[in-house]
Amino acid sequence: MPTCPAPVRPLDAAAAAELTTAAGELLAEHGSATAPGLLAALPAARASLGEDLHRGLRPVDGPDGLFVLRGLRPDDAGLGPTPGHWSTVGDAGALWDVVLLLVSALMGTPIAWDGQQDGRFVHNIVPSPGHEDEQTGASSTVLLTPHTEDAFHPGRAHLLLLACMRNHDRIATTAASVRRAELTARDVAELTRPAVPILPDDAYEQARRYGGPPAPVPTLFDTGAGLALRYDPAYTPVADADDTWREAYGRLADELARVSVAVALEPGDVLVVDNDVVVHGRVPFKARYDGTDRWLKRASVRVADRPTRPAAESGEHGYGQTALTAWAR
Repeated sequence: MPTCPAPVRPLDAAAAAELTTAAGELLAEHGSATAPGLLAALPAARASLGEDLHRGLRPVDGPDGLFVLRGLRPDDAGLGPTPGHWSTVGDAGALWDVVLLLVSALMGTPIAWDGQQDGRFVHNIVPSPGHEDEQTGASSTVLLTPHTEDAFHPGRAHLLLLACMRNHDRIATTAASVRRAELTARDVAELTRPAVPILPDDAYEQARRYGGPPAPVPTLFDTGAGLALRYDPAYTPVADADDTWREAYGRLADELARVSVAVALEPGDVLVVDNDVVVHGRVPFKARYDGTDRWLKRASVRVADRPTRPAAESGEHGYGQTALTAWAR
């Protein structure tokens, strides 16, 4: 697996300073990165930023379906120790929450989920004791299987942003574009057929208890601009599908593994992923739980009027999960 061939969009010192200054002013005015008033103020703050930031922080537009924004510089000592669980983060790294919200606002509309991390718009991804073997961001010792973020839900993000706060061990995030995969026309035809559902992952306790029947969904779909996917094998009952579909799904998995790249994020890097084109995961690692472990912040973004999803998704129940938007549109 190649290491870090991802395209890089550099932020120069002036643009990085403008962004962090604007974030600091918002945080000082509203007192908390989770304050409703701060969320409502994001569109005006976005509009006040300079043209260089608007141009540099546009959504993904390259064939790889991802890029690394580089140039931000968090202070490792000032962050404090890596928390042992997202619920204990408190205000640690709050400035970077707001920076990530501003970056998200420049690309679209930040979204959150009422059933995940208390409805926060910025999630903290840290290894947590007792969760080492799960297929969630809190795991460590297992390979986090490449997947579409929130694949179970029709309102999932168009863009996923992962901001690195700490990564002393250079633990890699994996990424694979379906548009780099070599699939036969027969495989594509099979996987555009809705054979089985995608179930909510372990981070969504309420959704996993939802009583509505799960609806089969297509794994692949055509956006008009190229092939896209909705993929989460860890939460897909593959065994319930017929042999022909399973064989095509297996070939897709093999191809995604073949074209996968490993991106070892540096502190301050923001990995921006097109969630319709690229699946992401993480290599296994051994957590120390000593305050120095890997720490990412995650944001999800919808891009307005992006006609990339099958029309049938509008009828899905989403397992009772409601997507929240950062401001009223």
